[in-house]
Amino acid sequence: MRHLFFKVIIVVFAIVSYINHSIAKENTLTLVSFGGAYGAIQKKYMIDPYMKKTQNTILFDAYSGGIAEIKAQVETNKILWDVVDMEAVDLERACSNGLLEIIPKTILPNGSNGTPAKEDFLPEALANECAVGSLIWSSIFAFNKETIGKLKPTHVQDVFDTTKFPGKRALRKQPQVNLEWALLADGVPKNEVYRVLATKEGQERAFAKLDTIKDDIIWFDSWSQAPELLNDGGAVMVQSANGRIFESITKDKKPFEIVWNGNVYDLEVWAIVKGSKKKQTALDFIAFATGTKPLSNVTQIAYGPTRHSSMALTPPDIIPFLPTTHTKQGLKADSLFWSDYGGSLGGKFNQWLLE
Repeated sequence: MRHLFFKVIIVVFAIVSYINHSIAKENTLTLVSFGGAYGAIQKKYMIDPYMKKTQNTILFDAYSGGIAEIKAQVETNKILWDVVDMEAVDLERACSNGLLEIIPKTILPNGSNGTPAKEDFLPEALANECAVGSLIWSSIFAFNKETIGKLKPTHVQDVFDTTKFPGKRALRKQPQVNLEWALLADGVPKNEVYRVLATKEGQERAFAKLDTIKDDIIWFDSWSQAPELLNDGGAVMVQSANGRIFESITKDKKPFEIVWNGNVYDLEVWAIVKGSKKKQTALDFIAFATGTKPLSNVTQIAYGPTRHSSMALTPPDIIPFLPTTHTKQGLKADSLFWSDYGGSLGGKFNQWLLE
């Protein structure tokens, strides 16, 4: 009888251990996002508070963007990531190709002032069924005030003027933004850029404009490299996410200046990889992370939150650094365009790099 009692205890212990392990595994999310100050803000105001509130675990890692890794995971049914912070230009392709889960917007909480989520969010933030927009950011370019010389660049056209501004330009190695900038610099009005870029002639025109500075371009893969290249003199101008340069100016006291004319602005979104076994926990995290207070903290690194109730909490001295302040000087990235043309233009861009 005693022997039987101990056997029962052992079996019960094993079952409880298995259940606890399963629960722990279910409540452990793998989240990938961009690093730097952006990732630090997410960790401090979204990830850590969520883990404290729920006792769930989030494994946090950085990646360089794009959908190649997500596509590989879904196609091989080896899902390593659950929640992904994505650029909207990648979202459209990922969603239309079935690489992401659908996110019901009913999971989103009201604003802290009681405003229903549907009214509190900017419409663009809830437009895609596969994601929830978290912030607005801009691709800008910047220069070092101490080394630029007497003349200062004021428009994206100056990126392409190596006579007035000799030296290397550092650009992110992708067709997005660079092709738009090429057409803007070549005189195409911003409301015509995507119509022109959709034509063979427009694409040839954009690549021809890039040809004029091809020998003066330093390519990089990660936004983290942009301020480094500007700081060490590797480039006279750098393309960057605006928050990276803001951090260098305010935190590291670098003598950098942002040029907003010609900025290309877009949304950053939360999405869930198709086939994630942690979908419910992932939805819970996204609902938490896009609440009024967590979102309001992205203004600390000069990104614009997608909730009106979050913007109401923004300190006045930060407002001049927010992309939302400079949309009239910029071009809204067309995610649908890149969903349709991203594959073909990506191929042409890679071929152009080899020529």
